[in-house]
Amino acid sequence: MSKVLSIILGGGKGTRLYPLTKERSKPAVPFGGKHRIVDIPISNCINSGFNQIYILTQFNSASLHMHVARAYNFDTFSGGFVEILAAEQTFEHSGWYEGTADAVRKNFMHFKTQRPTHYVILSGDQLYRMDLAAFLRKHEESGADITIACTAVNRSDASGFGILKTDKSGRITEFMEKPGPTKDIDEWIIPNEARTPAAVNGRDYLASMGIYIFNASAMEASLNNDLTDFGKEVIPQAIKKYNVEAYVYDGYWEDIGTIRSFYDATLDLTSIKPKFNFYDEDAPIYTHNRNLPPSKINRADLDQVNTSEGCVITEATIKRSVIGIRTIIEKGSTLEGVICMGADLYETECQRKENSANGVPNIGIGEGCHIQRAIIDKNARIGDNVSIGFGDAPQDGDYGFYHVVDGIYVITKNACVPNGTKI
Repeated sequence: MSKVLSIILGGGKGTRLYPLTKERSKPAVPFGGKHRIVDIPISNCINSGFNQIYILTQFNSASLHMHVARAYNFDTFSGGFVEILAAEQTFEHSGWYEGTADAVRKNFMHFKTQRPTHYVILSGDQLYRMDLAAFLRKHEESGADITIACTAVNRSDASGFGILKTDKSGRITEFMEKPGPTKDIDEWIIPNEARTPAAVNGRDYLASMGIYIFNASAMEASLNNDLTDFGKEVIPQAIKKYNVEAYVYDGYWEDIGTIRSFYDATLDLTSIKPKFNFYDEDAPIYTHNRNLPPSKINRADLDQVNTSEGCVITEATIKRSVIGIRTIIEKGSTLEGVICMGADLYETECQRKENSANGVPNIGIGEGCHIQRAIIDKNARIGDNVSIGFGDAPQDGDYGFYHVVDGIYVITKNACVPNGTKI
């Protein structure tokens, strides 16, 4: 029987998601009100029967460690685990991970003890739901050494992806990393024999999703060198030596590694038919069970709003927003197009009185606030009569307790926004 090790790549510093990654790694960024981004690939693995999972990370990993330790505990009979492997010094190497391939190479001493037959390589900042068991079956049936999951994209999107050229059987013959908008890539159009239902409306090119299955021997041989990155170096070299096949995925897939893509994908969850559906009992997205009470809604007006556990919303008007765990929203406030990541704790009555005495807003959103086009990170304190997102947005940049990225206001974690502030 096949024995699969799943390896989730936690990414680098997460500069494209800054300031959400100021104090946490990309996989640990809260998503959808109650989850973390890392819950998506972990749940895909568990739902596919792959329950031996490693997460490779090296930047701001403390909150990721805490989340994984609280959320993923397997019984002693299953043999399952979710383990984080941060960069470490050994007698063989002393530096940081230099890239995705280098991160895997430096952890072979941990992987080989499991004696896997296959490795599944996954990204820690993508939104999708995939049956990885079906992916593995296709890999084994094709006789491939390596299989790359790919999706059909149009010419504009192809500029920023690794593009694959396949023959009529689906074998990958060439790989091009980010061809840009002007390069002639007409020869890379998907052959008619390899097209799927998704390859319509100008989606004529196959883009790598950064998701791979390797036979264990092919993985170890492919990394027996100094190559540091899968997409730029390892895959192009492997195509010359091994049978590398394409697995075309027709479902929804989104890279949420930027503020804009993260914001848009999160607000899409409030749609009547969201592109990514959390309401699938056969393939749930797992996370930390917090045992919080249900949300309490006191005479509020909500339209296309996702609320998480433990919220208290009083006489507020909220439209097309995602409200995270333990969020407190006071009366008279209006939110539209807002992502609230919630809070790590409830303040006691004593703490709230002390806040009032010192002129410090409570955690949450105060009375009479008007907020739109914003991401409010965890534990932020928004005072009374605060206005955010109205009028012309300032240039992208760092403004202290908030940043502006692509016209989106990001209130930083633990920020304190005084009463009457207008941004």
